[in-house]
Parts: sequence; C-alpha cells; structure tokens
Amino acid sequence: MKERRHPIRNFILVLLTITVIYWIGINVLVSAVLVPSFMERLHAFDRIVEQSYAEQVQETTLQNNAVSMNVIGNSWSRNRNPENVAILSTDGYELRGVVFAQDKKAHNWSILLHGYTGSKEMMYGYAYWYWQHGYNVLAPDFRCQGESEGDYIGLGATDSEDLLGWINLILQRDPDARIVLHGLSMGASTALLCAGKEEIPPSVVAVISDCAYTDAYAMFQEKIGSWFHLPAFPIIDSAELMIRLRAGYDLKETSPLAAVGKSRIPTLFIHGTEDRMIPVKMCLLLYNAAACDKEIMIVDGAGHAQAAERDPVRYFDTVEAFLGRHVR
Repeated sequence: MKERRHPIRNFILVLLTITVIYWIGINVLVSAVLVPSFMERLHAFDRIVEQSYAEQVQETTLQNNAVSMNVIGNSWSRNRNPENVAILSTDGYELRGVVFAQDKKAHNWSILLHGYTGSKEMMYGYAYWYWQHGYNVLAPDFRCQGESEGDYIGLGATDSEDLLGWINLILQRDPDARIVLHGLSMGASTALLCAGKEEIPPSVVAVISDCAYTDAYAMFQEKIGSWFHLPAFPIIDSAELMIRLRAGYDLKETSPLAAVGKSRIPTLFIHGTEDRMIPVKMCLLLYNAAACDKEIMIVDGAGHAQAAERDPVRYFDTVEAFLGRHVR
C-alpha cells in the first residue's frame, strides 16, 4: 500500500526550512558587519578593507601626506607616553582610551573619534595637531574595536551614549573643560548624534564632523549591495530587526540627520567630492538640516576620510579658524 502524501504538510516543511535558512543567513550577515572577530573568520574584514582602499583616491601626493601624518602621529604618541584611561559603559563594557595631557594646565580638550572597524591609533595624526595647539587630547576606542570590550559595533547608536561617558570622564578631571568633538566617518556621525542629545553638557563647545553619514539605515542598505552583493529588499529590514534583537539598537533611529536639527553646538562639516563610501550629498543634507551655528568645507579630489590628506594646509587652517571662533 502506497504511503499517502500530504502536500500541505510538505509545503509547510519546505517553507519552514527556507525561513530557518533565511534567518540563519541574516544572522550571519549581521555578524559579518558588526562583530569584528566573526568578520575575520569569514575574511569579510579583509574584503571590506580591500574594497574601501580601492574606493579611495589613489594619488601619490595624497598617499604621501597620509603616510607622513600617520608616521608623525605614531612617533609623537610613543614619545609622549600617553595615559591609559577607561570607563564603564551603561551596559557594563570596559571601554579604553588614552589621554595626551598638556605639560601645563590647559582647559581645552579634544575627543578624537575613529571610523568603522578602526581604532584610536588612526587619530594620532590629528591628536598631534591638537596637542601642538594647546589642547589636551582624549582618543578612545569605540566598543568592540581596538582595546575596548563589546559584542557589536554600534554604528554611532551605542557609541553616542558611550561618548557621554568619555565627556564625563574629562569633566571629572577638569570641571572647567571646553571640549571639541572631532570625528571621522562613523566617529563623525557619533559626534553629531551625541551633539543632538538633550543631556550633552554645555562644556562641549564645538564639533568637527569629517565625512559623516546621514543615517545608519541608509549606510547599511548601501553596503549590503556593495560589500556582499545582496539586494536591499527584503534583507535590510530583516537585518534591522536582527540588529534590534541582538545589539539592542534601531538603525532607523540612528540618524545624525535628525540629530543636527536638535543640536545647538557649532559644527564644521567636512567632506570630499570623491567620497565613494559616504557620498558628499550626505554632507550637504546634514549641513542644510543643521540648526546650529555651522560651516562647511568641501575638499575637491578627496575620497573617504581623505580631506586632511588631500589638502592638509586648508584643512587644518579651516579647523583652527573655526575653533578660534567657538572655543574661548
């Protein structure tokens, strides 16, 4: 006697199998974007780095400036013997950074914020400039990057909360501190998100936003296609749900564009015309939406986070003039 077939049951089993495989794939995708240790096992980190490098402007003078800036910054940092500092995030992670203090009492401070999958060392060239101009410098590692603990990269969402902790660390040491937030890429977006918070202390007097994105959702959507060659729909919304469940934040609510409309902190927006990772139109949108005292500098021929390397004199002269008007 032949076994009776149950087409409905078979269809349900197939559907359940496809659904399980799909959500396993979404889970892997989220880990490949937000968990550095997993990225390395999948070799996703190498692929992202290689593609990011390929998208940069490959110009000899620019590359030489980048090398020079990194060499000078790293050499200076070793000679300065920076102080190791740490804070505890509100959800229990130890976050680490370094302080380059002035030799004599100074109340001007700069917090330097690195980009996605980066570390504080990426900011040492900028730290050297600030220190030369009389600033104490704090360079932290974002959670889950560098020496800081964490399970997931925050894309600015959790990082902007952590930044409040770093600001408070400075104010505990120096209640009269005047603090500048200077970030690159994800670090710039973090600075803008923090500047839009009601609880940000008035001691934060200026923001330098170098190649920030408008919102994490848009960035995640774009990178799913360029990094992993996957369609945005329906993956982006599935990934957003998985991020909320696993990492505890919402991509759609991680919006520097919304934050700048609430900020009252003077902000200098910087971007390169040849940025193929975060298009320059995002900078223009941020600048136009900003409710604060604001300035903008667009650097011709600069790729992602290459403005200081493409035109270092104009870059730092502009930053110096902007800070001169707002850090008193």
